[in-house]
Amino acid sequence: MAEGPKSQMPARRKARKRALDVLYEADLRDLPVRTVLAAYLERMESPRPEHLPYAISLAEGVNEHLDTIDETIATFAEGWTIDRMPVVDRNLARIAVYELLFVPEIDDPVAITEAVELAKELSTDDSPRFLNGLLGRIADYAPRH
Repeated sequence: MAEGPKSQMPARRKARKRALDVLYEADLRDLPVRTVLAAYLERMESPRPEHLPYAISLAEGVNEHLDTIDETIATFAEGWTIDRMPVVDRNLARIAVYELLFVPEIDDPVAITEAVELAKELSTDDSPRFLNGLLGRIADYAPRH
Protein backbone atom coordinates (compact mmCIF):
# COMPACT_ATOMS: atom_id res chain seq x y z
CA MET A 1 0.00 0.00 0.00
CA ALA A 2 1.49 3.32 -1.06
CA GLU A 3 1.71 6.05 1.52
CA GLY A 4 0.92 9.49 0.21
CA PRO A 5 2.22 12.72 1.66
CA LYS A 6 -1.01 13.14 3.66
CA SER A 7 -0.51 9.95 5.65
CA GLN A 8 -1.54 10.59 9.25
CA MET A 9 0.58 7.93 10.93
CA PRO A 10 3.46 9.45 12.93
CA ALA A 11 6.96 8.65 11.68
CA ARG A 12 7.97 6.52 14.66
CA ARG A 13 4.77 4.47 14.37
CA LYS A 14 5.58 3.87 10.71
CA ALA A 15 9.06 2.79 11.79
CA ARG A 16 7.60 0.38 14.34
CA LYS A 17 5.21 -1.00 11.72
CA ARG A 18 8.10 -1.59 9.29
CA ALA A 19 10.15 -3.28 12.02
CA LEU A 20 7.10 -5.41 12.83
CA ASP A 21 6.82 -6.43 9.17
CA VAL A 22 10.43 -7.66 9.21
CA LEU A 23 10.22 -9.39 12.60
CA TYR A 24 6.86 -10.97 11.76
CA GLU A 25 8.18 -12.42 8.49
CA ALA A 26 11.37 -13.69 10.13
CA ASP A 27 9.36 -15.28 12.95
CA LEU A 28 6.71 -16.82 10.70
CA ARG A 29 9.18 -18.20 8.15
CA ASP A 30 11.82 -19.12 10.76
CA LEU A 31 14.45 -17.05 8.98
CA PRO A 32 17.24 -14.88 10.40
CA VAL A 33 16.11 -11.29 10.98
CA ARG A 34 19.14 -9.95 9.11
CA THR A 35 18.23 -11.99 6.01
CA VAL A 36 14.64 -10.77 6.02
CA LEU A 37 15.72 -7.18 6.70
CA ALA A 38 18.20 -7.23 3.81
CA ALA A 39 15.53 -8.55 1.42
CA TYR A 40 13.01 -6.00 2.74
CA LEU A 41 15.45 -3.14 2.12
CA GLU A 42 16.30 -4.48 -1.33
CA ARG A 43 12.61 -4.41 -2.34
CA MET A 44 12.13 -0.86 -1.07
CA GLU A 45 11.87 1.90 -3.64
CA SER A 46 13.69 5.21 -3.50
CA PRO A 47 13.45 7.68 -1.99
CA ARG A 48 13.49 5.78 1.24
CA PRO A 49 11.35 7.18 4.07
CA GLU A 50 12.97 9.32 6.76
CA HIS A 51 11.84 6.93 9.50
CA LEU A 52 13.67 3.97 7.95
CA PRO A 53 16.82 4.22 10.12
CA TYR A 54 14.69 3.90 13.28
CA ALA A 55 12.86 0.90 11.79
CA ILE A 56 16.20 -0.76 11.03
CA SER A 57 17.51 0.01 14.53
CA LEU A 58 14.37 -1.57 16.06
CA ALA A 59 14.62 -4.76 13.98
CA GLU A 60 18.36 -5.08 14.62
CA GLY A 61 17.99 -4.20 18.31
CA VAL A 62 15.28 -6.81 18.88
CA ASN A 63 17.39 -9.36 17.01
CA GLU A 64 20.52 -8.52 19.03
CA HIS A 65 18.75 -8.68 22.41
CA LEU A 66 16.16 -11.36 21.58
CA ASP A 67 17.09 -13.74 24.41
CA THR A 68 16.83 -11.01 27.07
CA ILE A 69 13.61 -9.64 25.53
CA ASP A 70 11.92 -13.05 25.30
CA GLU A 71 13.04 -13.97 28.81
CA THR A 72 11.55 -10.70 30.09
CA ILE A 73 8.28 -11.27 28.24
CA ALA A 74 8.07 -14.86 29.51
CA THR A 75 8.68 -13.69 33.09
CA PHE A 76 5.85 -11.13 33.02
CA ALA A 77 3.32 -12.81 30.67
CA GLU A 78 1.09 -14.37 33.31
CA GLY A 79 -0.29 -17.65 32.02
CA TRP A 80 1.14 -17.23 28.52
CA THR A 81 4.20 -18.68 26.88
CA ILE A 82 5.93 -16.80 24.07
CA ASP A 83 5.03 -19.62 21.67
CA ARG A 84 1.29 -19.39 22.44
CA MET A 85 1.08 -15.67 21.69
CA PRO A 86 -0.17 -14.62 18.26
CA VAL A 87 2.82 -13.85 16.03
CA VAL A 88 1.80 -10.18 15.72
CA ASP A 89 1.47 -9.76 19.49
CA ARG A 90 4.73 -11.54 20.20
CA ASN A 91 6.62 -9.24 17.85
CA LEU A 92 4.83 -6.06 18.96
CA ALA A 93 5.78 -7.01 22.51
CA ARG A 94 9.38 -7.59 21.43
CA ILE A 95 9.61 -4.13 19.84
CA ALA A 96 8.06 -2.44 22.88
CA VAL A 97 10.23 -4.36 25.36
CA TYR A 98 13.31 -3.44 23.34
CA GLU A 99 12.28 0.22 23.61
CA LEU A 100 11.45 -0.11 27.32
CA LEU A 101 14.76 -1.77 28.23
CA PHE A 102 17.27 -0.48 25.70
CA VAL A 103 16.09 2.86 24.20
CA PRO A 104 16.21 5.47 26.97
CA GLU A 105 15.05 8.35 24.74
CA ILE A 106 11.62 6.69 24.29
CA ASP A 107 9.36 7.26 27.30
CA ASP A 108 7.78 4.08 28.68
CA PRO A 109 4.17 5.27 28.13
CA VAL A 110 4.99 6.03 24.49
CA ALA A 111 6.45 2.57 23.86
CA ILE A 112 3.40 0.95 25.48
CA THR A 113 0.84 3.15 23.69
CA GLU A 114 2.46 2.56 20.31
CA ALA A 115 2.35 -1.24 20.76
CA VAL A 116 -1.29 -1.05 21.90
CA GLU A 117 -2.28 1.18 18.95
CA LEU A 118 -0.63 -1.15 16.43
CA ALA A 119 -2.32 -4.13 18.12
CA LYS A 120 -5.71 -2.42 17.72
CA GLU A 121 -4.99 -2.04 14.03
CA LEU A 122 -3.33 -5.39 13.31
CA SER A 123 -4.28 -8.03 15.86
CA THR A 124 -7.16 -9.56 17.82
CA ASP A 125 -9.71 -7.73 19.97
CA ASP A 126 -8.00 -9.02 23.14
CA SER A 127 -4.48 -8.06 22.06
CA PRO A 128 -4.47 -4.36 23.06
CA ARG A 129 -5.52 -5.13 26.64
CA PHE A 130 -3.12 -8.07 26.88
CA LEU A 131 -0.17 -6.02 25.61
CA ASN A 132 -1.05 -3.03 27.78
CA GLY A 133 -1.03 -5.20 30.92
CA LEU A 134 2.11 -7.12 29.97
CA LEU A 135 4.10 -4.03 28.97
CA GLY A 136 2.89 -2.08 32.01
CA ARG A 137 4.24 -4.80 34.32
CA ILE A 138 7.53 -4.88 32.43
CA ALA A 139 7.86 -1.08 32.56
CA ASP A 140 7.20 -1.13 36.31
CA TYR A 141 9.38 -4.05 37.33
CA ALA A 142 11.91 -5.11 34.70
CA PRO A 143 15.51 -3.92 35.08
CA ARG A 144 16.77 -1.50 32.42
CA HIS A 145 19.86 -2.33 30.40
